[in-house]
Amino acid sequence: MGSPPTNSCATSAGSARLGIWLTMLLAVPVAVFFVCAAYSPATLAVQVVPGKPMTAWILYGPLMILFAVVLGGIYVLAANRAARNSCVAGGLLALAVTPAHAATGSDGPNYTAIVLFVALVLLTLAITYWAARRTRTAKDFYAAGGNLSGLQNGLAITGDVISAGAFLGLAGLVYGAGFDGLLYAAGYAVAYPVIGLLFADRMRNLGKFTFADIVSYRLAQTPVRTFAAVSTLVIAIFYLIAQMVGAGQLIQLLFGLDYVYAEIAVGMLMVCYVIFGGMMATTWVQIIKAVLMLFAATVIAILALRAFGYDYNAMLAKAVEVHPKHGAMLVPTSFAAAPVSTLSLGLAMFFGACGLPHLIMRFFTVPDARTARTSMFWASLFIGYFFALITIIGVAAVALVSGNPAYVTATGALRGGGNMAAVHLSQALGGDLMLGFVSAVAFATILAVVAGLTLSGSAAVSHDLYASIVKRGRADERMEVRVSKAATLALGLLAVGLGIAFRTQNIAYLVGLVVGIAAASNFPLLVLAIYWRGLTTWGAVLGGSTGLLASVVLTVLGPAVWVKTLGHAAPVFPLDPPTLVAMPLAFAVAIGVSLLDRSRRAVMDRAGFAEQQMRMAGGAGAPEQLGALVAAE
Repeated sequence: MGSPPTNSCATSAGSARLGIWLTMLLAVPVAVFFVCAAYSPATLAVQVVPGKPMTAWILYGPLMILFAVVLGGIYVLAANRAARNSCVAGGLLALAVTPAHAATGSDGPNYTAIVLFVALVLLTLAITYWAARRTRTAKDFYAAGGNLSGLQNGLAITGDVISAGAFLGLAGLVYGAGFDGLLYAAGYAVAYPVIGLLFADRMRNLGKFTFADIVSYRLAQTPVRTFAAVSTLVIAIFYLIAQMVGAGQLIQLLFGLDYVYAEIAVGMLMVCYVIFGGMMATTWVQIIKAVLMLFAATVIAILALRAFGYDYNAMLAKAVEVHPKHGAMLVPTSFAAAPVSTLSLGLAMFFGACGLPHLIMRFFTVPDARTARTSMFWASLFIGYFFALITIIGVAAVALVSGNPAYVTATGALRGGGNMAAVHLSQALGGDLMLGFVSAVAFATILAVVAGLTLSGSAAVSHDLYASIVKRGRADERMEVRVSKAATLALGLLAVGLGIAFRTQNIAYLVGLVVGIAAASNFPLLVLAIYWRGLTTWGAVLGGSTGLLASVVLTVLGPAVWVKTLGHAAPVFPLDPPTLVAMPLAFAVAIGVSLLDRSRRAVMDRAGFAEQQMRMAGGAGAPEQLGALVAAE
């Protein structure tokens, strides 16, 4: 039996204050980084050693990532010690996963890559078969039974994060734009410790399967769950686009298939993973791919450094020599051209990861809050490590691939598209064997990420809408899982169509748009629902809806869709992403409506905060294994 609720709540409040202060501390160097990129790019381009191409930002970026991970570790140590002193539960570790793509220097198929690719896909299907035999309940399907260790969950979280945008897209951005791509790498890496600092343990104690379980805990179930389900579906669909584009391009190059048929093949495998294996299959595929992709990225980085005598300055000098921008590749040129959009992007990156529904689901696959907390720390460690490797892999791609007729066309464009720089680099360094290995691991990882996204979307339909609203918490588990599988099929068809429509977009850029939507819709609700007593049902629904609509509509009217996809000459709304407008607007509406709300329901919402605090602290009423929901209305 734990200590009295008052002790648990006091301990939780202390941990919450520490998490907030550490987040504010982390925000300082991140803000400096993006402000310099926007308004003083020359500051980041200062040479560390005169006469050498190494610039200040190349040191600043990895050091900022390290600082973020250290702060996450401080929080875990302090919170775990406090939890032990007040008799709260315990936990463990985490790691990573990534995607990539296979190509050949010629127009014919690469049979080594194909053999390795097919072997790895067969392995993942075998895992799906194994998982299907062990998936018997809704808890198994949505949360892999709720008994993953911290290490296992950490690996799976990293697998969710290091997706097509992380490996293919970021390396492609560095190849095409230099510094601008490296800023994305550092910006994404520092975001994930924030989840551990502010939310991981509290979300684990409050929820059951989905994002909606958390935000609706003390609020009216029907309106809040409806909004949360819609928001989850929108974010999952946008994120799916990025993964489907990367996977489709990979299959197209590897097998020589038409892009449309490649997308259909990816969609079929994705649906197979989720329908038959659920979260358990998705988790184990992500764990295996995390280890393999971290290994592959490490080997690529080491081989790239060896090619230049382990002299990073020599690699940079060669990259500057062959890049079309030459010395300007070391300066954040495009960010300085749109400084306000740069600040908006920084805001989206820093807070958007906290609102991604498929990552939130991961915290319900572990048995307790401490395991959730420590797993997020280890995930942050390995995510940061991987993104730091992009500073080597991206620059090496410029130095070794650019200008090589085996990998670029007569016009200088990359064969297979701008997302394929890392794949070509793997072949340049390790031949067909490395190409085949990287391609196979990359594709299987994309499938795992796509499966996780699809599962979060289908859970929003089956658990949040069907079971909790339509059936008012009295749904038969088997029927709920059937509804989830039907939703998976529908999402698979939609993902294929959108992957075809957005085939020319850089996938790291697309992920940036997704985190912008999450930062404006889900993040404000999480902060207010967990930390502010005054949030009411209508404040949550109207605030979240405002953020979601503003971010989606302004994204469509912005440069990404209005100009690059729809072909208009100029955007209606200039910011890309629109987070700088949409996120504060969501907070303002949620807080304003809540303050003005004097309804009977609002009184109940505020009164429920004390019991919610005890649940978050692991005190009276806290679940032994998986957080129980407040009874549906």
